Amino acid sequence: MDIVGFLKSQFICHLLICYIFIVSGLIINFIQLFTLILWPINKQLFRKINCRLAYCISSQMVMLLEWWSGTDCTLYTDPESYHKYGKENAIVILNHNFEIDFLCGWNFCERFGVLGSSKVLAKKELSYMPIIGWMWYFLEIVFCKRKWEEDRKTVVQKLLNLRDYPENFWFLIHCEGTRFTEQKHQISMKVAEAKGLPKLKYHLLPRTKGFAVTVQCLRNVVSAVYDSTLNFRNNENPTLLGVLNGKKYHADLYVRQVIHILILFKQERIPLEDVPEDEQECSTWLHKLYQEKDAFQEEYFRTGTYPAVPTVPPRRPWTLLNWLFWALLLLYPLFQLLINMINSGSSLTLASFAFVIIIASVGVRWMIGVTEINKGSTYGNNDSKQKQK
Repeated sequence: MDIVGFLKSQFICHLLICYIFIVSGLIINFIQLFTLILWPINKQLFRKINCRLAYCISSQMVMLLEWWSGTDCTLYTDPESYHKYGKENAIVILNHNFEIDFLCGWNFCERFGVLGSSKVLAKKELSYMPIIGWMWYFLEIVFCKRKWEEDRKTVVQKLLNLRDYPENFWFLIHCEGTRFTEQKHQISMKVAEAKGLPKLKYHLLPRTKGFAVTVQCLRNVVSAVYDSTLNFRNNENPTLLGVLNGKKYHADLYVRQVIHILILFKQERIPLEDVPEDEQECSTWLHKLYQEKDAFQEEYFRTGTYPAVPTVPPRRPWTLLNWLFWALLLLYPLFQLLINMINSGSSLTLASFAFVIIIASVGVRWMIGVTEINKGSTYGNNDSKQKQK
């Protein structure tokens, strides 16, 4: 292992990275709180400012993937439509198989300049989570309780609010609703059998109601649907802890920006008007899409590639520059404080500092644990079981 690789694996480096992320994130959340005074005066200015502030937080995570870990991200897509990425509003359908798939989705957004304004459909509990959850609140992220009877009215209202959004945005959505595990897959396929739906090998059944409402509310605002399928080469099992340790992964992302769903594997653009507006028809459309996604997964596992032209979108410097700015701003006072504490010679002061380090270590491990598959949501298990009753 070289000296750089050795340093990346050291816990003290991880603590410093997390210190920068947590402190800068809380500072930004505090600034976002003050931007609320702009909402009744100039809503669009409020939105533009919060897009930039959100970028300061989310880009730090992308920096870890791009610059710290050095993970390679190869994009497979249609060259004729490549130039439209980042220049139009879009709904991005993502598979949900890996611990860092959200990070790869953010990386996709960053490469095309829409990271700060990207939207998601997220569970309500995340809105209470400091830094990212609070950041999402100011970005007008759509939160739901995963109880559709209660969620529908709120989700519709939040989506309609995005119709006059001043920035180009991508709405990222995991239609499976929860991360793939073998246990959830078995339960999901029992539901498919009970409902007479085609079984999937590599995906859970998509949850169609949220997608259908998203399409209905954002029609004439969103220009296209990007169907995205993520895999990692050599059967890699990427983790956030691995990224933090500086481990390099090799991601392949297949984006079917231009496909007509009714003609299997025909590569044309999916304008949103091609997606049915009727909820039942939209549900059928989405199930067909996931059958295609399954076929492309089969192809990838067999050949190690996708049926499209590979390209590597240029890596932009802004994620690194943003992180360096916060590092320079926050590390100097930290080191000054540490030197003063050591010079004081007070055992109580040193013990307090050690206690803070321990608490920080536990906090870092908790944040990483949120992304771990084996500690993920039981939503897919419980909800699917209820449907079979």
